[in-house]
Amino acid sequence: MKALHILNPNSSATVTDGIAEAVRPLDAAGIPIRCHSLPEGPPGIESQADADRVVAPLLALARRLEPEAAGFVVACFGDPGLHALRHETALPVTGIQEAAVLHALSLGQRFGVLSILAASVPRHLRSFGAMGVLDRLAADLPLNLGVAELADAGRTLARMEEVGAALRDTHGADVLILGCAGMARLRRPLEDRLGLPVVEPCQAGAALALSHILLTQSHKVLHAR
Repeated sequence: MKALHILNPNSSATVTDGIAEAVRPLDAAGIPIRCHSLPEGPPGIESQADADRVVAPLLALARRLEPEAAGFVVACFGDPGLHALRHETALPVTGIQEAAVLHALSLGQRFGVLSILAASVPRHLRSFGAMGVLDRLAADLPLNLGVAELADAGRTLARMEEVGAALRDTHGADVLILGCAGMARLRRPLEDRLGLPVVEPCQAGAALALSHILLTQSHKVLHAR
């Protein structure tokens, strides 16, 4: 059976392992899910330049995997290469940022985003503007932790609780989005601490891709109607 391939555009095996753990409940859909790191990528994507540099090797990886693929997920918040990959394949392709926002809008009125660094926020805002959802954004606040620092679960969760509480209490967010694939394993603990729904973007991206695969729908028509 062809698989849904989740493409982590950085080279961190720790992040990829966290993604695989986060999407494991979606095995119930009956479609194999395979998670991949990008050896040519940086340890973490923390700037627009990082995001731009991974597009070419990401597309090359997708081309190698396409014969055995039912669809793809771009697993970096910022969706680098998303539209380029959609141009190259007729298979379903989702980006975790786009999918997370769509999922959040079904769970609350105003979404807040927990970013890794302040430098990430303008990149996110450009995407939210392109999606036309800035009026539903409560705020996008940084943890001020790099991707490598997210491996310290205790420190990261404490900082996520602090920033998440500010998004809830100061900015009026009623649903939160984790703004990096490296936070995948901390969704449930954060929900428990804050009492708000929390969207883990890799789960959202994979769930949306699986629905497209099961319904034989894509950005390009896959079958005669």
